[in-house]
Amino acid sequence: MLTMNETIYALSSGGLPAGVAVIRISGNLALRVAESLAGPLPQSRQAVLRTIRTRNNMMIDRGLVLVFPGPASFTGEDCVEIHVHGGKAVVNALLEELSTFENCRMAEHGEFSRRALENGKMDLVEVEGLADLIGAETEMQRRLALEHAAGGLSDLYNGWADRLTRARALIEAELDFADEDDVPGSVSDMVWADMKRLRLEISDHLAGADLGEIIRDGLKVVIAGAPNVGKSSLMNALAKREVAIVTDIAGTTRDVLHIDLNIEGYAVRLYDTAGLRDTDEVVEREGIRRALRTVADADLVLSLAEIGGEAQRSFPGFAGKVLTVGTKADIHAEKTNQYDLLISSTTGSGLAELHELLRQDLQIRSGALSLALPSRLRHRTLLAESLDAVEAALGSEDHGLDIRAEYLRRAATSLGRITGRVDVEDLLDVIFSEFCIGK
Repeated sequence: MLTMNETIYALSSGGLPAGVAVIRISGNLALRVAESLAGPLPQSRQAVLRTIRTRNNMMIDRGLVLVFPGPASFTGEDCVEIHVHGGKAVVNALLEELSTFENCRMAEHGEFSRRALENGKMDLVEVEGLADLIGAETEMQRRLALEHAAGGLSDLYNGWADRLTRARALIEAELDFADEDDVPGSVSDMVWADMKRLRLEISDHLAGADLGEIIRDGLKVVIAGAPNVGKSSLMNALAKREVAIVTDIAGTTRDVLHIDLNIEGYAVRLYDTAGLRDTDEVVEREGIRRALRTVADADLVLSLAEIGGEAQRSFPGFAGKVLTVGTKADIHAEKTNQYDLLISSTTGSGLAELHELLRQDLQIRSGALSLALPSRLRHRTLLAESLDAVEAALGSEDHGLDIRAEYLRRAATSLGRITGRVDVEDLLDVIFSEFCIGK
């Protein structure tokens, strides 16, 4: 079991070897431990060059030492950073020396961030945003994660929770002091007018959840169609490398393959699937089952058919957008309006147009929305619970004010669970397991 009484340390920079490695130490003993290694410590937030030695006076390296006294530090505790050369032997020697101090141990995954949460330096949404920022690979992922990590989304949710708390307080005042002159009887009218506005705000916010998840996890685009229509060739052409095996033998692709693309700063996950047809071959049938399952979970389907053939326009379990694509334009000279797009994976004809169609789809989905968007299923679920509770409060006019106030309490509790303002201990192990050791 983790305890806040222990001082923790870890490599907080990237993989080794590297030009510089940063060792972070946090806890009650951080300053004392750092002083044992580097001698007299510099003033707060000033980098000073020091010789780093073991307690047996053996030199480990020369590097920079920075001190961040608590509570004005990342974790809210006393913190020290030691910047040394990024060789594996140097870092291992320093970590080994740190392990010799009593009540000093290697940090677990995300433990620095967890201490920041527990010490009130960050809330749960900001912590998740930090994890996403570390893992961001595209510009839009960076911007979305930064919005969360900087507290933009938290401010919105906290503001809503405060409005719910104020509404409950006014209702309780009317219940408790209905006979007092200084508590107007029309106070509940003001409360319910604001709750109607809040219901609309939460509903509009939830409408952006799909985009938030697409930005964070990538737009899921699935290539589907009959065997030998050029699905794997298109995957390879877009990837600009051989990802999928391409042959003239029907049923070559048996499993679902995917690649990640970056289109205008958005992550796009492109999936190649088994050819769809009736077959008695056991392995191929399993591949088709997986293909249909992948299609059902897609955001967009590219339905391929060789020019002259019929492109499938609907798929079981999928209600989203289907783009029909005629393939092998290099061997079919005829022009046709039968498809949304004609391509040749061999010559590259039509690939730029396909890229543009994907960009336009992303632009339509994003609209003019800000990036204060829910991006995780956890956010979406709790926001929906809060919205349901507000709607229940508004729709239960025949009930007493005390019951309606209870619905508002439930709405505020759901919002509080998003940011961690109420008990979320059962979520923390899952969330912090996403972090690297030194964060």
